[in-house]
Amino acid sequence: MPLAMNREVFITCAVTGAGSTQDRSPHVPRSPKEIAEAAIDAAKAGAAVVHCHVRDPDTGVPSRRLELYREVTDRIRAADVDVVLNLTAGMGGDLVFGPTNRPLPLNEQDTDMAGAAERVEHVRQCLPEICTLDCGTMNFAEADYVMCNTPGMLRDMGALMTELGVKPEIEAFDTGHLWYAKQLVADGVLDAPALVQLCMGVPWGAPDDLNTFMAMVNNVPADWTFSAFSLGRNQMAFAAAAVLAGGNVRVGLEDNLMLDRGVLATNAQLVERAAAIVSNMGARVIGPEEVRTRLGLVKRAPKEV
Repeated sequence: MPLAMNREVFITCAVTGAGSTQDRSPHVPRSPKEIAEAAIDAAKAGAAVVHCHVRDPDTGVPSRRLELYREVTDRIRAADVDVVLNLTAGMGGDLVFGPTNRPLPLNEQDTDMAGAAERVEHVRQCLPEICTLDCGTMNFAEADYVMCNTPGMLRDMGALMTELGVKPEIEAFDTGHLWYAKQLVADGVLDAPALVQLCMGVPWGAPDDLNTFMAMVNNVPADWTFSAFSLGRNQMAFAAAAVLAGGNVRVGLEDNLMLDRGVLATNAQLVERAAAIVSNMGARVIGPEEVRTRLGLVKRAPKEV
């Protein structure tokens, strides 16, 4: 199919993620204050959307604690810069098996399996404009860890998000995830047109070669909005590829720690570089209000609980 370059691009910054990167760079934020400040700096650098996980403030280990999400969102909302808030709902689906000669019982220390309502509770309390929905199950690179999102779990989580009026960002790590996302829309679980993040180069999902990327793009319905990213050194190359393919851009320390070879990045620096790439391609970087209009988002204060 012929490419249709996107001329009005929004940038998402994924500021910290759930990977074990907390000790690999001093710029990876840990505390709610650090995460919020990184998100605010990214917004000032040109990010229209900030995608946030939370971490234990002392250890940096990824967390699902509700009070951490509330502090992050309250700090971002109190800032003197506007930005669309996107919270992860990917936590709580971690399945870690025992040794291969005896996979059961599960590794209880690392397994974290929660019900649909629990996985979405911080979304209910904080009411971001967007939250993520990892639309499938897949092996991850780490040993015997499986990211587990069953069809039934996704239906229930998606229905809860739709009921709350929070826009799900479908995280697609392979073409089958897009196939099921289209089924969720056809069944009325998710509203159309949907929002998709194409996740490239995540072991062992879709590799970040251009043929696979275009297969992913070609499986996104024409009226949906998509962004894309790649892990590591190809992050900025995929910023350009996403725009050229008609999509939007995601960068940030969740996906890549480096600005250049041997140079550790901040979130704001990654956003600035992505914005320069978008502008140099002849496209315009749009802001949060235009994103809300385009995606039908409503900025709200959190519910009292």
